[in-house]
Formats: sequence, structure tokens, C-alpha cells
Amino acid sequence: MEIIEAISKLLIPLIPISGIIMGGIVLIMFFKWYFDYKRFLIETGNYQPIQIQNFRPFILLVGILALSTGIPITLVFFSIYGMNLSLIGGLIPLFVGIGLIIFYIYTLPNK
Repeated sequence: MEIIEAISKLLIPLIPISGIIMGGIVLIMFFKWYFDYKRFLIETGNYQPIQIQNFRPFILLVGILALSTGIPITLVFFSIYGMNLSLIGGLIPLFVGIGLIIFYIYTLPNK
């Protein structure tokens, strides 16, 4: 029984490490494939750069989503832990959302 416990104590920490390594390999292969694909499109003359036409509504959407996740996370962390460093986990999306909404309002076309 002690041998099984020793083996399990050795193998269990290897599971997340192997997952991270495999995910990294998949990510590297995807970026390599995407780079080769873009290079092929450029060489054949078929490349068309992506243009975001609805940039402002996208910024507003991301700002609202960040704000709507930041407020509950901040309230929950504040109610459970009080003023603690864990509160940063809620304050970051809260202020990112506020900043994006301010950016959206600031870039409104003058009428």
C-alpha cells in the first residue's frame, strides 16, 4: 500500500504539467500553421487584411461585459474577504470595463 501511495504522490503532480506541455505544443503548432497560411496567401496575392468595421460597438460590448463581471466579483470578494488582495481579481475587470465605456463615450462623433 505504501508503494501505491508513493507512486500516486509522484504521478499526480505530473498530470497538470503534461497538460500544460501538450497545450503549449498545440498552440505553437497552430501559430506555425497560421503563419504559413498567411505567407502562402501573401505569395499568391490572395491576402486581404482584416478590417474591423464595427470597432466602437465592439468596444462598448467588451466594456459592458467586463463591467458586468467586475461588479459581482468585487462584491463577492469584498463580502467574503473584506479589504484584501483578492479584491484585485474583481477590481481589474471593473475598471477595465469602466475605462472601455469611457473610451466609447469619448470617441462619440460630435453632432
